[in-house]
Amino acid sequence: MQPIVQISLDLTNIDEALETAALALRAGVDWLEAGTPLILAEGLHGVRKLREAFPGIPIVADLKTMDGGYLEAEMMAKAGATHVVVMARAHAETIKCVVKAGKDFGVEVMGDNMICPDMVEGARFLEDLGCDYVIHHIGYDERRGIAAAGHRMPSPLDQLREVVKAVNIPVQAVGGLSLEQAIKCPQYGAPLVVLGAPLTIDADSFKTADGNLEESLRMICAAIHAQETVFPTKS
Repeated sequence: MQPIVQISLDLTNIDEALETAALALRAGVDWLEAGTPLILAEGLHGVRKLREAFPGIPIVADLKTMDGGYLEAEMMAKAGATHVVVMARAHAETIKCVVKAGKDFGVEVMGDNMICPDMVEGARFLEDLGCDYVIHHIGYDERRGIAAAGHRMPSPLDQLREVVKAVNIPVQAVGGLSLEQAIKCPQYGAPLVVLGAPLTIDADSFKTADGNLEESLRMICAAIHAQETVFPTKS
């Protein structure tokens, strides 16, 4: 699988999200993500606006669904999302409902293993229930809290190869990666590279990062797209 670059629009204003999305697509980004802050701020309206502005572009709705799975997935599909996110810590029936809605409405399901006691088993659980992708995710609050306590900040790279080896569906690594680490994700077998806070979005203010973002994104996309995904040998 050739690497895919996704930008997470972790913004709270639809106008800024649309501007950032247009810039990102000019730079070579493949997928857009309506990040959780944008969905909280703008809801279905924000996803509809992204779909109207960018027909034909995959749009991930980062719902982080924990309950009411079928309805949430249906609503986002009808608003124009092509992918929805459900949490591995949700009840199995919720994940099954999201997967069923995905089949009924033509959207793909990304399962997020954040805060699973065993991240590898969480990934297997998501695949077994029918998810199309795994998001291997170390959460924002978790990373910052552990670092504030004086401990090494955890990284999704710590177990990324193990997660990739455990499943047969594409994996995406999320959570505090540096630009250099994000660019290297295909070398770990994770072809879906997400760029978001703090890579392109200011992680504290949830606004577009300062600087020449378009030119930076163009170089990042070129570096990612030039790679082949290196899948580790399955155990």
